Amino acid sequence: MKRPAPPPTPAESPDEAEARFYEALRQGDLAALMALWADEDEIACVHPGGGRVVGATAIRASFEGIFANGGIPVQTEQVHRLHQENFALHHLVERIEVTGEQGAQTGWVLATNVFIKTALGWRIAAHHASPGLPPELAALAGLGADGDTPATLH
Repeated sequence: MKRPAPPPTPAESPDEAEARFYEALRQGDLAALMALWADEDEIACVHPGGGRVVGATAIRASFEGIFANGGIPVQTEQVHRLHQENFALHHLVERIEVTGEQGAQTGWVLATNVFIKTALGWRIAAHHASPGLPPELAALAGLGADGDTPATLH
């Protein structure tokens, strides 16, 4: 199985690894994106509405398909971070703006990124993305401003 190549310079923090990840998504740069993944058999990715993709070969193939039409115009918002010595978890909102036949449209994705610290710097161990709600609909659904947390906890 082909392993991801290490990034040209190691990411010194989970935030740096995440910034590189989203820049690679915006640029449609498969090599840069794959260089950020950990050198582990069980790395995993879930795309919005899709199943679980496990392993570097399968993850590469999934992003090849996604990048067939170019990069993804994604911006991150509302990042919540949990950092430990060798582990980090980021939960955030991805805002994707595209222009199509119906004009400009915005899509919302809830994402969780898991990073581990390795000898090659901080690397991605998992990326999980699920369809989200725009803030206006989240408020109507009784969710908090982040579109995820219930406005009333039980």
